[in-house]
Amino acid sequence: MRNVGKVVLLSTSLLLGEIAAPIVPHGLHQAEAASTVKLASISYQTTSKVNLRSGPAGTYKVILLIPKSKIITATEQTGTWMKVTYQYSVNGKKTVKTGWVSASYLKKISTTPKTENFPKTTYQTTDNVNIRSGASTKNKTLLTIPKGKTIISAQKISDWYKVTYTYSTKGKNITTTGWVKGTYLKEYYTYSAISGGYYFSKKTVKLYSTPDTKKSAVYSIAAGNGLYSAYQTLNSVGQIWYKVTYNGKTLYIYSGDVSKYTLTSFEATDYQVKLDTYLFSSYGKSYTKLVKIPKQTIISSKQRIGDWYKVSYNGKSGYVYSGDMTKYTKPAETPGTGGTDNEEVKNPPTDTITEQALTKTTYAVTDQLNLRQAAATTAAVLTELPRGTIIIPTSKTSNGWYKVNYSGKSGYVFGTYLQQVVTGDPLDNRDSYQFIDLRTQSRVTASQINNYIAGYVKSTGKSSVLTNKGQVFIDAGKKYGLNALYLAAHAIHESAYGTSTISLTKNNLFGFGAYDAAPFVAAYRFASVELCIDFIAREMKATYLNPANWKYQGAYLGFSTKTLANDRVDASSEGMNFFYASDPNWGKAISQHMDRILSYEKAYYANADVDTSIPARPTIPGGGDVFPADITAIVTLPAEKQIVLNSKKGVHDAVKTMKKGTFFVLLEKTNDFWLRVRVDNKEYWTNDVDFSNYKNYLSVKNLGRATVSELNIRTGPATSYSSVGTLALNDYVSIVMKADGSLVMDSLKSWYQIKLATGKTAWVSAAYLYTKDLN
Repeated sequence: MRNVGKVVLLSTSLLLGEIAAPIVPHGLHQAEAASTVKLASISYQTTSKVNLRSGPAGTYKVILLIPKSKIITATEQTGTWMKVTYQYSVNGKKTVKTGWVSASYLKKISTTPKTENFPKTTYQTTDNVNIRSGASTKNKTLLTIPKGKTIISAQKISDWYKVTYTYSTKGKNITTTGWVKGTYLKEYYTYSAISGGYYFSKKTVKLYSTPDTKKSAVYSIAAGNGLYSAYQTLNSVGQIWYKVTYNGKTLYIYSGDVSKYTLTSFEATDYQVKLDTYLFSSYGKSYTKLVKIPKQTIISSKQRIGDWYKVSYNGKSGYVYSGDMTKYTKPAETPGTGGTDNEEVKNPPTDTITEQALTKTTYAVTDQLNLRQAAATTAAVLTELPRGTIIIPTSKTSNGWYKVNYSGKSGYVFGTYLQQVVTGDPLDNRDSYQFIDLRTQSRVTASQINNYIAGYVKSTGKSSVLTNKGQVFIDAGKKYGLNALYLAAHAIHESAYGTSTISLTKNNLFGFGAYDAAPFVAAYRFASVELCIDFIAREMKATYLNPANWKYQGAYLGFSTKTLANDRVDASSEGMNFFYASDPNWGKAISQHMDRILSYEKAYYANADVDTSIPARPTIPGGGDVFPADITAIVTLPAEKQIVLNSKKGVHDAVKTMKKGTFFVLLEKTNDFWLRVRVDNKEYWTNDVDFSNYKNYLSVKNLGRATVSELNIRTGPATSYSSVGTLALNDYVSIVMKADGSLVMDSLKSWYQIKLATGKTAWVSAAYLYTKDLN
């Protein structure tokens, strides 16, 4: 009867499709069902294909077939059957099934600890510890290592470390190799003071909170940035790390990533800035920009660290990159060199020197200059003209001297120290709004401001965002302690009475943030006119009218002076006009608006109270310019430079860089001059681009902007085609590009093909689409 039972069970298994099922007596199956053993989640591997069943016998329903060599976890055992969990994936989705499999198709996965090799590491014992002949307490003790001793290890099994311990006995070094329990070890670091040095990054490097890479980096800095260190650490794996301070935090940088430089001191030397650059708070472009230094500025230095010179400019001390300036040689006072003319002038005999009258031309004195009684260096000195003095010579001598009147004296100055300029300095009279203290209150009324703007609107027929905003200026002036008449005139001048493109689209009345190179894109975008006026009133009082701020050049409108090459002459520029505007007559123009609204009263301003309170600077308003899809740009930086990309706005982790010739997609520009870009299908942020000189950083290829309201978008390149929508004034569009990078136009070059947000293409008239933004 037992034999029959076996036959029946075997045939049942075959009918159900069990593969190579074992022959188990029926009676045994019943007995095992009553005894279940819990297991501690033991891992097994299938030795062949095996059915996962709903119960611990071949008679139970098949759930699925588990392939050979799969790992399963057993949690119970009933006789020769195991309750297991099997995890697998279907279409990328993980699925877990639980059931029973025959133990005959399983093999236990070995739990023998694996030997792990790692870089040679120094450890220190935290207590007295035995060194054994093997990785277990069962192994023989070779000796006991005292607490605080150092050992070397490069291999472990589980929590046992194979170590080498060297010690001295009777003047002889003895080395023992064996095994030590890891709980008695800690990695050994040695910290030491070193002679202070300046370490510059060779490439983009990371700074860590500890002298190793076990934790995530705190910062990344680009190549060429310097850090000072007077301490080093030798970590457990033999690496030297320098202790540094960056952004107020104590951090570590790996010695292999930096080169050491020393501080070099020398006699004070003058240098001339070759291009617009910045004074940085420390020696590297990853540090804070303290102030912009205009092209041709002369600065002095007597210390250098690597490629960075220590200088002072506008009351601030910092560092300037050596590549942005050149050594300045002061011209000598040598008669006959020809003044500002380029032709060579020979010294004629004294009795043949001639003098020629000049038409009214303005010059700036470029250095401390002697006014002499006659046109020769041997003539008596009448007085000195300070550097920056503006003069209008009446005549020029044949040996290169200019006749001038200065401080009640008439004499001659040598032409080498003169530079022809254009200036907003009125020279003969400063009794005007151009020179009042702008921290005084005005007696202007809201209606006077409103009437002045209304007159312009009526005469031109234009719409203005400043209509009836007079009281907003009055309120802002009182709130922050500055002249409301000036504030209104400033807005009127910058925004063309509130009718300009930037004011109508961005509510930006003052051109704030705009640069001559990028007037529209760079300009801030404000949520409302009122917010703009409040922001500018506070910003002006906190910066341009604040003696403690680097932008302060006098609390009045003032003027600037420019060379014929349009470079500012700092010594001959003053007031807000110095930094705020490139137009030398900007201060004069605002003064004229003020006088037309309310006539200047000299007596009132001579006694007006000055409000010297300084509000905190306003927070840069959120917002900016979001560009359409597929705006293509290319990096134009010099080959040795790069644009550093960061993972998030406001974060400087330097996760990627772009070099000259790199194409990218421009997505957004924020008010605080961060750019969101896409490179290799991934988005990044950067604030490396200087918008005052953007052409040295990037060139945008296919950005268009509507110059009129309600510009028709048509299905084809002619007005006969139907309109599918309109563009508002200053709406951006993405112009379709050809494979060669040129823009798609019709055969007459009168229409641009554009890409809509839907992905479809359409056409707009080229006459009303501006294509030079950031181009």
